[in-house]
Amino acid sequence: MTAEAVLDLSHPPSKPFRETLARLLGHRSFVIGGFLVLIVLIIALTADLIAPFDPLRNAARVRLRAPDSVYWFGTDHFGRDILSRVIHGARISLIIGGATVLMTGLFGTLIGAVAGFFRPLDNPIMRLMDALMAFPAILLALTVAAVLGASVVNVIIALSIATAPHTARIVRASVLVIRELEFVEAARALGASEARILLRHVLVNALGPLIVRLTYVFAIAILAEAALSFIGVGPPPPAPSFGNIIANGRDFMVVAPWITIFPGLAIIVTVLGLNLLGDALRDVLDPRMKV
Repeated sequence: MTAEAVLDLSHPPSKPFRETLARLLGHRSFVIGGFLVLIVLIIALTADLIAPFDPLRNAARVRLRAPDSVYWFGTDHFGRDILSRVIHGARISLIIGGATVLMTGLFGTLIGAVAGFFRPLDNPIMRLMDALMAFPAILLALTVAAVLGASVVNVIIALSIATAPHTARIVRASVLVIRELEFVEAARALGASEARILLRHVLVNALGPLIVRLTYVFAIAILAEAALSFIGVGPPPPAPSFGNIIANGRDFMVVAPWITIFPGLAIIVTVLGLNLLGDALRDVLDPRMKV
């Protein structure tokens, strides 16, 4: 094989950074999704400044108050302002989602890379991942969270355990392909260590599918946090997470539907934005999607 061909194989199939960025900015899903996620991020970062009331303040005299010019999203059965609780709930959801992505990316990548690159370890590691994947992710997260107890940290641990196996399998699949390419053999022939080859050549070329996967993990984590909070194993009340707000309103669906409607809409907007981002990243970074 010619030197030019080896050089070509040593780079990921994506185009140079500027061209890739231009394709992303020209992708409608990326623009819309990025705008939605940016809005949620700004709200979460400025929650203390823009929330009109303390999200934990009780005011019995305005309990179950319908949306009006003072309480834009109404109040709950404790008189707490729903708008303020939704704004602060965005912060909790993004913290849980971001931490879950970080832990899943770290451990999923480590497990998948080791399994795919060091073949003797492949079978035992992946059989363990298969065993974890045999359980639905939300059921596995529910079990772990119930065992560890209700807290933000435990929710992050539970969601990371539930989402890491699939991430590991995606990384492993990419590593299995890349490790057989000739530029890897060339690096090995030049005396590069196995660790250097794995970190500098193999994992760099496996970033595309991993980034796409982690975008969806973020959305999954936000949905799962709401589900876990709704059934009582998420961040403990009165923490204003999306799931806790919805759980507080389930007994007042008829007389005060706004308690569940507005946090539900917040979840929809956040998850929709992340899914649109994931779709755009898949279209641009996945070589199989290119024509």
